[in-house]
Amino acid sequence: MEELPLMAPRWIDLVRNSDVLGTLYSDVPPLESVRLRSFQLDWRGPTLTLRVDLPAYPAPDRVPPEWSERGHDTLQLQVQFAAVEDLTVRGWIPTVPVNISLAALPYRRILVRIAEAGFKLSFTSSDSLTVGHISSYRMTETGSDDVPHAFVSRLDTRLFTSLPGTYESSFFL
Repeated sequence: MEELPLMAPRWIDLVRNSDVLGTLYSDVPPLESVRLRSFQLDWRGPTLTLRVDLPAYPAPDRVPPEWSERGHDTLQLQVQFAAVEDLTVRGWIPTVPVNISLAALPYRRILVRIAEAGFKLSFTSSDSLTVGHISSYRMTETGSDDVPHAFVSRLDTRLFTSLPGTYESSFFL
């Protein structure tokens, strides 16, 4: 019997807590042309968390009114990958948008790749992703996200008005 090739999964179909994004988007955008803000490794798990700006902002009728009133135009979130193995990192985080590609592997695993402008990040992980720390903000002309953010989570809203420093471990999934 011939084995069929595994299909490339849509990232949102692998997210176990995708309901929050479902309230903001009728069709969650792919991880193409996203701005990669950071990645964090954590030995517990081991996990890797990407902080990205999605390529499309939600429709005005799906965002909270205060986001529109503040002129927000960018949605940022963290995507956490668990049981990370085979990690390769070369180069520095690019300043241009990147494509994050996923390929299905046997045993409920995926291959994740980012390769853009002198930067390469690849690894394998569990095919169960988690999103968190979803926020909205108005990007500056320089592309900076060091501005006030409005967070989806009530806890994040109570703790932060903008992105915390990298020392704030409670902010990372």
